[in-house]
Amino acid sequence: MAQVEIDENSGFCFGVVNAIRKAEEELEKTGRLYCLGDIVHNNSEVARLQQKGLITIDHDEFARLHDVKVLLRAHGEPPETYRIARENRIEIIDATCPVVLQLQRKIKQAYENSDPDRTQIVIYGKRGHAEVNGLVGQTDGHAVVIEGTGDFDRLDFSKNICLYSQTTKSVEGLQHVVDEITRRRGGTAPEYHDTICRQVANRIPDIRRFARRHDLVLFVCGRKSSNGKVLYEECLRENPDTRFISDVSEIDTAWLEGRRSIGICGATSTPKWLMEAVARYVTDYLDKK
Repeated sequence: MAQVEIDENSGFCFGVVNAIRKAEEELEKTGRLYCLGDIVHNNSEVARLQQKGLITIDHDEFARLHDVKVLLRAHGEPPETYRIARENRIEIIDATCPVVLQLQRKIKQAYENSDPDRTQIVIYGKRGHAEVNGLVGQTDGHAVVIEGTGDFDRLDFSKNICLYSQTTKSVEGLQHVVDEITRRRGGTAPEYHDTICRQVANRIPDIRRFARRHDLVLFVCGRKSSNGKVLYEECLRENPDTRFISDVSEIDTAWLEGRRSIGICGATSTPKWLMEAVARYVTDYLDKK
């Protein structure tokens, strides 16, 4: 029978663990709590917390609320969110990840201390992502967001470039952006800050090694997870027999045939209980053969 292994390094990062802990503590006391956006990019975990009384809202709904408690997830929020909360007497339960919070402060300070006619603040990240929206908000919307070198037409190379990164981007991706900006500026490197979370970044070499050890890899992750997309691609690069699934229902048992070793891993937004459920399903199927 095939060996089935769960990657011990996969699963929630500190920021997500903290957010879920704060949500569960409040739900145990009151049975009702609003959360601005999905608390984590995993539908199964969101559904679990909804059963406990968590109500997910968007920013339009948030602006209409008064005299309630609202959890801000690990991704962080722009200053505008806090302003609305004060005006509407909303009690904020702030679960912003400390790494994101530190980055917000750095960008805000850089914006307040720079001349916009001479310096362009640039964020390497995913446009529209909650964390990135919070970062751009520290600059009153003036920061330029690039997802890669294909967005370089958005940059003004005649200005000083002050570059930051979304915390969950890859170190290699950031270095590639820095190298290309340097090349286009005739060898002059931009001012750049490596603001990538090492707890997340270190998962890339770990997951590469994990993927190489197995005949088949089941990568368990929500479809909306940016970190999940990055880690899945790393798995796939190391092991072409990697399958992306969001839960047990998406497993094709034909994948399991003839395997000697099956690895189960996931993103920083993947709960351990979900990977364990996949492992049980795979083990039970193989036991019956």
